[in-house]
Amino acid sequence: MSEKQYVIFKLNDEEYGVEISNVKEITSYEEGVKVPDAPDFVDGIINLRGDIVPIINLKKRFKLDTDGIDENSRVIISDINEKLVGFAVDDASRVLTMKDDDVESPPEVILSNNKRFIAGIGKFNDEIIIILDFREILSEEEKQQIQKMQTSLE
Repeated sequence: MSEKQYVIFKLNDEEYGVEISNVKEITSYEEGVKVPDAPDFVDGIINLRGDIVPIINLKKRFKLDTDGIDENSRVIISDINEKLVGFAVDDASRVLTMKDDDVESPPEVILSNNKRFIAGIGKFNDEIIIILDFREILSEEEKQQIQKMQTSLE
């Protein structure tokens, strides 16, 4: 039986995970430069060792309560279509190894509401962890909009 590792992070009081193979690095949250006409869930852009990286605020993207940034806030950097994108989260504190049997497909009712970014529901001890696919969080139109923004600033 195979296993996968997941970076576990928080949005408000809920835990989420992303497959570690989709994570380039995790950094402390840094206030980015605001970009005019960017989608409201884009907190700004940062310069990460010469790469222009847009920061997607996942709480804004998912229309969750946004209670601000603190010292535990992190940015999970991922490669989306060969461009780096950062995802702002409340905390990214651990890595879990879960067996494939411990991750179920999301219920149909969730998928039918255009929630293609939910890759699965993980069960670890008594915890339920929603597994996300960062590559699917943005629509194709949003990905193109962000790529244009990155290209124009490089």
